[in-house]
Amino acid sequence: MPQAFFGGIHPNDQKSATNKKPIETLPPPARVVIPMSLHIGAPCTPCVAVGDQVTVGQKVGDAPAFVSAPVHASISGTVSAVEPRIHFSGVPVMSVVIENDFNDTPCPTLAPPRNPDGLTPEQISALVKEAGIVGMGGATFPTHVKISSGLNKVDTVIVNASECEPYITSDHRILLEHPEEVLGGVKLLARIFGVDRVHIAIEANKANAAEMLRLKIEEEKAPAVVDVLRTRYPQGAEKQLCQSITGRQVPPGALPASIGCAVFNIVTTMAIYRAIHEGKPVTHRVVTVSGSGVHEPKNLYCPIGTPISDLLDACGGVKQGTFKILMGGPMMGHSQYDMAAPIGKGTNAILAFADKEERTVDYPACIRCGKCISVCPMHLQPVFMYQYEEAGMLPELEAAHLLDCIECGACSYICPGRLHLVQAFRAGKQKINNAKAAAKAAAETAQAAPEKKEG
Repeated sequence: MPQAFFGGIHPNDQKSATNKKPIETLPPPARVVIPMSLHIGAPCTPCVAVGDQVTVGQKVGDAPAFVSAPVHASISGTVSAVEPRIHFSGVPVMSVVIENDFNDTPCPTLAPPRNPDGLTPEQISALVKEAGIVGMGGATFPTHVKISSGLNKVDTVIVNASECEPYITSDHRILLEHPEEVLGGVKLLARIFGVDRVHIAIEANKANAAEMLRLKIEEEKAPAVVDVLRTRYPQGAEKQLCQSITGRQVPPGALPASIGCAVFNIVTTMAIYRAIHEGKPVTHRVVTVSGSGVHEPKNLYCPIGTPISDLLDACGGVKQGTFKILMGGPMMGHSQYDMAAPIGKGTNAILAFADKEERTVDYPACIRCGKCISVCPMHLQPVFMYQYEEAGMLPELEAAHLLDCIECGACSYICPGRLHLVQAFRAGKQKINNAKAAAKAAAETAQAAPEKKEG
């Protein structure tokens, strides 16, 4: 029985511009820029050099640590640069630049395992890592780490098809157009964790996808059940989804595995199927291009590393008066200032907004209404957290559980004073982490000083 989580909001979903539009293939880009940081964790190390010929699916960046994931070429062609390039985070990141030869030559060494049905969970996890699969709903946490850490601990597997942010419809279209591959991944997840059924969580505003899945599940006798949830943001957040499906709450500072749950996005689930049954690494993804500033909104199948400008051009460009471009949804997306920045594994949308939707004010002010507290799904107190961050009160900020904030943006959405709450919380987290790093460095220096003196 679906449970309700605390807080949340009900923004207009704004999905009608693209939810009935089939996925189109983006015209081939002239070049792609593959950042070595397409995931949470240690950046990759380039394993190709300028002048090398590469093929689609060939590894171009090695994962140096367990919490990392390799990256692969999304087009075939010639490596023209291995250097820092602008990243969608806004800073330069070491990247591999590939000039397209427009042949789409597949990597000759890619092949599925001979007996995919006989693989152990550990073997599947290793193949998932080699395929560079990460959380493709936006989090980009390496999937093999989630699998490995959940083995023998998880009794509930949830596939997240909520897609609760406004405008975004890429997951919805994948469910309608590739249900067999999604269910193929579901079967693998059921096998990995030894569960008799996987919960596919979907919001009520995607009734046609829910019905399609139910028919396919019955047809294939798949170990899955469709849970249709009330449309409410942030329904798709990992911790809130666990509560909606199981009634269990993830403790502060903990992960879903602590309550026996594992959550995977549907694109990640499909990528697991393709890696195990087709031998394909992550090289492409579906991106919704929409918003009031886009002439012709679309869902586009794109090579990873394609510049944002190519996606906007494929949709007729942006309208005059467009004031903001976001990578991701309007609630959690990041503003982009350089359209040469490439799309990544976690890019589910590019949104453009025109001047009629500008809502910022020159002097945002808190009126102490408490609305932010009433909508926070993590039971936090954004009004006080904001004040602590503004005043640089880091101990108080950490004591207010800032690090539990999921940056969903519900507080910013509801705030009548137009405070930049999420931006303040992101800055606050960085300040806390910087302070901890400085304290650790100071302690290590102090410890090393006597040892050096003795030596």
